[in-house]
Amino acid sequence: MEPRQGELELPFPELSGDQPPIPVRMLNEHVYCPRLAYLMWVQGEWMESADTIEGRHRHKRVDKLAGDLPDAEQAEAERIEIHARSITLSSNKLGLIARLDLIEGEGNIVTPVDYKRGKRPHTARGVYDPERVQLCAQGLLLREHGYVCEEGAIYYVESRERVRVTFDEELLALTRKAIAELRAMAAGGRIPPPLEDSPKCPRCSLVTICLPDEVRFLKSPELAPRPLAVSRHEALPLYIQQHNAKLSKKGEVLEVSKDHNVLATARIGETSQVVLMGNVYITTPCLAELMQRDIPVTWHSYGGWFYGHTVGNGHKNVELRTAQYRASFDERVCLRLARGFVVAKIANQRTMLRRNWKPQDKPERALADLKRIQQQAERADSLETLLGIEGNAAAIYFAHFRGLLRAAAAEDEAIVQAFDFTQRNRRPPTDPVNAMLSFAYTLLVRTLHVSLQAVGFDPYRGFYHQPRYGRPALALDLMEPFRPLLADSVVIQVINNGEIHPSDFVSAAGSVNLAPDGRKRFIAAFERRLSHEVTHPLFGYRLDYRRLLELQARLLGRFLLGELEDYPNFTTR
Repeated sequence: MEPRQGELELPFPELSGDQPPIPVRMLNEHVYCPRLAYLMWVQGEWMESADTIEGRHRHKRVDKLAGDLPDAEQAEAERIEIHARSITLSSNKLGLIARLDLIEGEGNIVTPVDYKRGKRPHTARGVYDPERVQLCAQGLLLREHGYVCEEGAIYYVESRERVRVTFDEELLALTRKAIAELRAMAAGGRIPPPLEDSPKCPRCSLVTICLPDEVRFLKSPELAPRPLAVSRHEALPLYIQQHNAKLSKKGEVLEVSKDHNVLATARIGETSQVVLMGNVYITTPCLAELMQRDIPVTWHSYGGWFYGHTVGNGHKNVELRTAQYRASFDERVCLRLARGFVVAKIANQRTMLRRNWKPQDKPERALADLKRIQQQAERADSLETLLGIEGNAAAIYFAHFRGLLRAAAAEDEAIVQAFDFTQRNRRPPTDPVNAMLSFAYTLLVRTLHVSLQAVGFDPYRGFYHQPRYGRPALALDLMEPFRPLLADSVVIQVINNGEIHPSDFVSAAGSVNLAPDGRKRFIAAFERRLSHEVTHPLFGYRLDYRRLLELQARLLGRFLLGELEDYPNFTTR
């Protein structure tokens, strides 16, 4: 029997040009889950969870720079006692960079100590492999800087235990393998597949970004997804429409004032975005704080026209935007996505008519016509044809929209006349119902604009709506299926429930708009609608519309990046 030849260790190619070094903590993530490491390091994804917040809190002490790490030769010659915290080391040869929590030693013999939240795990080695690899990589960095480093330690904060980790040949090989794999994965530019039904996923902070169960289900619907994407948005938008109001920051609180009188306050941590309508002044420190926390500020005219929004550095996911731009120049992809948007919109319009029809006789002819037009949209061979089909469906839908309103049968003649809707018109809207529809669409496109940019898209490059100056085409694309569900339904609700009255409108030069008090109540109704929970027709779990809009944006990203064969539009039952 011939002796087996051992594997030869290949040296790492030294970093050159603009290649970034791997943060050592990313090796931990890679060994734990390669997809997680790719999302965090390559695509720049991040989301806080209770675990990450607690971990950062536990690290407060060791994150403060203390002590000094002298030159290794000097430390050996003078037998310097070393106790240094929060030391950053890097190596082009290894292609690594790390901030070490604690380095202890004497002379040139040192031990890195890494702090971890929680208790010591009861495993054979005392430490899980991801933590062992992270610690070993720190040891390799110390060796590159001339120190002797044969072992390290993990300190578990909750149980106050220190576990020794020896850097033996097995761990060194595992660490070098992880470095090579992560560098190759990043250079390849293809995200690893999600873990299969892994118990790691539910507690992962990026589970609502990764969508492991959803991606797997859409590829092979054998096992229903676990309810991973249903966490509620505790933070809510702050709307400010008081003329000449001022928004400032007082500690952790946003303060709305006018003429030195405080009108309202909101905690920054409980604010998802700030919506400024009209002439509202925001202080520079307040704007800077919101940008640092990635809380967008959206700007509107006093009448509600969406101007744009201010955000921090923006999302780092260049891969997603590259895939978006590439697909937007592919006519086949544009038509495929556009057909889906329009088909889903017509299906949801048809559902709205069927569910909310007030007269005794159902509009069977209109429902049949919408079904036929929906089938035509599925076969459309160009965007121009699709636009015509969508227009035909809208004409039928809005011709019957009056039948969804109780105002048509009201005893008060003023209410009947105010909300007597006959046809859709805009720019400017000439009656109260059209004014509310236009305002609802403005609120919805703003909501999607912010969601898309938060996910990493460019909201101005679409597939169905072609780019025009200042038009958020992609937000308009994704808005199509949700117009009946999130905009039209709010208009129907505020009229039928009596939340908006004929006196809540102002008319000038043939244009009708909501007055300030009416706009305030309408915004409240729109935000309530976004908080309404629905059961996802594909995944089976419940989530609110805020999370649903984000979920749909992320599913579009998975499609554009090649993980899904088709983009699943949302249609209600």
